[in-house]
Amino acid sequence: MITVDDAHPTPAFEQIRAQIANQILIGTLANGQRLPAVRQLAADLGLAPGTVARAYSELEGEGLIETRRGAGTRVSLQSDHYPEVLDAAIDFAAAARERSLTLDAAILALRAAWE
Repeated sequence: MITVDDAHPTPAFEQIRAQIANQILIGTLANGQRLPAVRQLAADLGLAPGTVARAYSELEGEGLIETRRGAGTRVSLQSDHYPEVLDAAIDFAAAARERSLTLDAAILALRAAWE
């Protein structure tokens, strides 16, 4: 279930994007599962379709969902690896905390490893 808090400072499209991304990452939304159409989700949430379209666009850019004409919007086959990456991230965060690293220091370490 997706909700939007109008009183929250985070833009509505980002609230939608984050909730869907989290549901994919933890496996609540399964690989290949169909998402509501942009207009349907917008109507359900009382938002403009452009707001939902932007959230979907961001999710597509992240490789979490894909939209195909006639097939709708679905959780991407590429999203399968995210639960494993999330597990690794949890382990990394625990190791960083054990060493009393700040979040900024942990992010620097991740950036260094990335490059």
